[in-house]
Amino acid sequence: MTQKDLHYLELLEIGKLIQSKELSSVEATQAQLDRIGKLNGVLKSYVTVMADSALVDAQKADAEIAAGELRGLLHGVPIAVKDLCWTKGVKTAAGMTIYEDFVPTVDGTVVKKLREAGAIILGKLQMTESAYADHHPTISPPVNPWNAAHWTGVSSSGSGVSTAAGLCYGSLGTDTGGSIRFPSAANGLTGLKPTWGRVSRYGAFELAATLDHIGPMTRSAADAGAMLGVIAGSDINDPTASLRPVPNYVAEMPQGIKGLRVGIDSRWSSDGVDEPTKQVLAAAIAAVKTLGGEIREVVVPDPAHAIEDWFPLCGMEAAVVHEKTYAARKSEYGPGLAGLIELGLAQKGTDYQKIMLRRLDFTGRVKAMFEDIDLLLVPATGIASPTVDRMSKMGTDAELISAVLRYTCPFDMTGSPTITLPGGFTEGGMPLAFQFVSRHFEESLLLRAGWAFQQITDWHRQHPSL
Repeated sequence: MTQKDLHYLELLEIGKLIQSKELSSVEATQAQLDRIGKLNGVLKSYVTVMADSALVDAQKADAEIAAGELRGLLHGVPIAVKDLCWTKGVKTAAGMTIYEDFVPTVDGTVVKKLREAGAIILGKLQMTESAYADHHPTISPPVNPWNAAHWTGVSSSGSGVSTAAGLCYGSLGTDTGGSIRFPSAANGLTGLKPTWGRVSRYGAFELAATLDHIGPMTRSAADAGAMLGVIAGSDINDPTASLRPVPNYVAEMPQGIKGLRVGIDSRWSSDGVDEPTKQVLAAAIAAVKTLGGEIREVVVPDPAHAIEDWFPLCGMEAAVVHEKTYAARKSEYGPGLAGLIELGLAQKGTDYQKIMLRRLDFTGRVKAMFEDIDLLLVPATGIASPTVDRMSKMGTDAELISAVLRYTCPFDMTGSPTITLPGGFTEGGMPLAFQFVSRHFEESLLLRAGWAFQQITDWHRQHPSL
């Protein structure tokens, strides 16, 4: 098997080879490290490569597998994590210069769980400053492997690029306003934003505590289910992590979506949406029908206030995160993040209370909508495959960021789980995507839908030529 064959395999495919001893974890890890060495100088997706520890962990995985001590589906598989996830003994900067020397003394919970599952961590992935909209001015942003002129998505830019380019078999991203979904859509990946509280946030730098979600970015729904099954669950270090049992997502996926009710708000999903996105949605609707799902027309509760409120709420929560550093080191912050924090500092207590009341109202209305449907089908983004030039002012252009956030941040405000799926390409050959949304803690339905869709399509198996 050639390295070309190896680097674009899905996580479960490479895992099967390693766990059946057809390929060693050391061989797979070294091949990934070689590819990172060849391409990362151009793609800039890794901020730190953990080559030595990765090879040591791969040797350990091979020994355990040889002894019949199989830890699970991720055992021996090389992956990578966004650089806001604490890694013991390894610099974790969260895209910020003020943390460029921070070295955690413990692993964050998601990293700890991945290690316990036997996954091999190749390194830390580049991201925007504190997971907001812009990369710090001193950082060279990751480059879209499909076309360097196009946006990589934010803030999990390095996660999107590395996974799409075959520099890891899966990655972790975070989503506060769309940061799993944007890079998944832009790079042709499957991204799963779990329910808020489904995955512990302990040992991960915050942008906005009540909006932040940690989730997998992978090449398939099956891979996303395997990763979520590892990182989900309760955590003594994070009281907000749900105590609910973690389902066997991979085992449940083959149930598909036959008989499930899939809602579509035709007006909301098409007004102001470009033609490629409309075509992707139409194809997704047809696929749902083919797979036995029932399409139902619904009216999504008006998200206007949720979108408008996201900015000051995110700003207030970010101001809390940076309370100890912003005033003293303001000059070291980039303009986008600084502007967000200033917006948060300008709010009053009564502003916050009004936002919270509107948030509860919107969340309740969305919950009521799901009494009549199992899944909601919506665009992944409001702008299909934008260029880097167009998005360069995203952090400081409220109108632009509002257009981009239209189909993402409402479901961060509600904490609803979503899955983003590759659904086609533009005429210029850039990936397009859509997303399903479900009730809280119904990630199994999202993964069933994603798995079923990917049984009859091959968009997720298309890769950039590098």
